[in-house]
Amino acid sequence: MSGTLYLIPNTLGKRDEADPLADVIPAGVQQVISRLDYFVAENAKTARAFLKKSGETCPHDRAIQQIEIRELNVNTPDEALRALLEPTLAGRDTGLLSEAGVPAVADPGANLVRLAHASGVRVRPLVGPSSILLAVMGSGLNGQSFAFNGYLPVDAGERAQRLRELEQLSRRARQTQVFIETPYRNDALLEAMRQHCAGTTLLSVAVDLTLPSETIVTRPLSAWQPGQLALHKRPAIFSLLAG
Repeated sequence: MSGTLYLIPNTLGKRDEADPLADVIPAGVQQVISRLDYFVAENAKTARAFLKKSGETCPHDRAIQQIEIRELNVNTPDEALRALLEPTLAGRDTGLLSEAGVPAVADPGANLVRLAHASGVRVRPLVGPSSILLAVMGSGLNGQSFAFNGYLPVDAGERAQRLRELEQLSRRARQTQVFIETPYRNDALLEAMRQHCAGTTLLSVAVDLTLPSETIVTRPLSAWQPGQLALHKRPAIFSLLAG
């Protein structure tokens, strides 16, 4: 009988040592973490740091050094997924751990989850922070209909075209369009929206969600000015709703 694949959420950023992990990772999730000895994660080093932090409040059944962690990231070929799942198929409960937030959403773990379903493995998603949902919740925009679009194109011309397409879709469907950017390009993305979208279009920017520096601001694009919100190198979620 195969084991269970647990989808384990991570924090959304570096937290102060004094901050209780239970503020964002429920005690029940930490209890599941404490008994697992096999994890698949984007980065083994940061995964061990997270497990160590969780172990401070919910001690592991074994030493951290005895926990096996294999890596799954954007460079992992599809043909390597079967080997990652083999311990689970052999009966070993497994934790799929995201680098930040929930696994398999804007995260390379989705292919492993699909393979688990195809292989008859039980999949259990666990409760934890999703920056996408938190941003939509805090935006005041349409939470009945929204779409996550991932990263926009890096090329300025292609990015402008994509922004116009998303704005038109938002206006036509009354649908909130959500997207992200590499943190050091946040300011360039905001400026592109100011240039290529209508001033009446609402933009919400959610920065450093769940962290002490968390900031969420929603206003028409005409009211956004350069430098109004410090975005450079800060994790941000952008949500747009055209009128």
